[in-house]
Amino acid sequence: MHKIFDWLINVGVDDFQVDLFEGMYKVPNGIAYNSYLIKDEKVAVLDSVDANFGSEWLENIEKSLNGRLPDYMVVLHMEPDHSANIAKFTEKYPMVKIVGNSKTFVLLEEYFGKDYVDNRVLINDGDTLSLGEHTLQFVFAPMVHWPEVMVAYEHKNKVLFSADAFGKFGSYDAKEEWDDEARRYYIGIVGKYGMQVQSLLKKLSGIEVNCICPLHGYVLTENLGYYISLYDKWSSYTAEENGTLIAYTSVYGHTKKAVQLLADMLKEQGETVVVYDLARSDMSLCVSEAFKYSKLVLATTTYNGDIFPNMREFIDCLTERNYQKRTVAFIENGSWAPVAANKMKTKFEKSKNLTFTDTTVKIRSALNNESLSQLKALAEELCKIN
Repeated sequence: MHKIFDWLINVGVDDFQVDLFEGMYKVPNGIAYNSYLIKDEKVAVLDSVDANFGSEWLENIEKSLNGRLPDYMVVLHMEPDHSANIAKFTEKYPMVKIVGNSKTFVLLEEYFGKDYVDNRVLINDGDTLSLGEHTLQFVFAPMVHWPEVMVAYEHKNKVLFSADAFGKFGSYDAKEEWDDEARRYYIGIVGKYGMQVQSLLKKLSGIEVNCICPLHGYVLTENLGYYISLYDKWSSYTAEENGTLIAYTSVYGHTKKAVQLLADMLKEQGETVVVYDLARSDMSLCVSEAFKYSKLVLATTTYNGDIFPNMREFIDCLTERNYQKRTVAFIENGSWAPVAANKMKTKFEKSKNLTFTDTTVKIRSALNNESLSQLKALAEELCKIN
């Protein structure tokens, strides 16, 4: 529980029990499920928390109310890590009004088997809800990253309740750089929906924001222009840095050796280079880093007439998140029937705004003079690209 202003309290919880968020994302510093309580003439609670923390959440609310009763339960996002305890909340406070849009109430009935007709306040895009001194205005944000999502803007103090937008992995008090865990969260979970995020940013561009309250991670109160600029880059698929990420798989070490040589060649020419072994690295980190840099080199072996499984998974993760506006290069290794380069390139055939290098490095089992020459040519080509 965290006091943000005299009138605003985060009654959410930190989850240090979870090892994989959404069953796939490693969260070594846990995850915060934020829920906000506004105390005014009317009392509103914005969103719930994960099912495992219902009792702690309700205790936080009761302590914050100091004997008062809540008037509204505002539902910005119906994903279960933010809605799982709504039914428990309405059982404890049966007179509370549920604030949501038409799609919210469809999902409420699907999850809890109750239509909440007698308790609902149906919101349309742009509608407001007065709590006294503080008024919430609702802005619909469909597919950021669920269809019912909306954000709320509090007019007096200029606070944006941003749902999953501007969220990050890690507990509320995690001592870590916001950028890396926010990027990994955004690319992994929201990255497919860049166009929808751009639409939301345009909707919000005309309002002044002094504070952003996301559903994950900590509340943002300083340097908001910086955070918004990162969201603009991520959602427009614009690289943050001019540099090269090399992602590889290697069975007996020959492909790895080629990758190391290429990395050294690039660094000698002043290029920023990051290298990941896809079989041993956190896949979500590799994917988010690929979106960070402007150039990508994929190096793998021909495996069962296709490409190595970790590489296949990596490319699938990129393409389903609309990877674009980058330069991509290939290194393939195959002893008797090398097909990896063509197989990798084919997986990008539906991708937009990608440029492929003229040079492809082709290794037959181990590096030789010809493939070494190709490595040098690829390094020179990559370094000429800004």
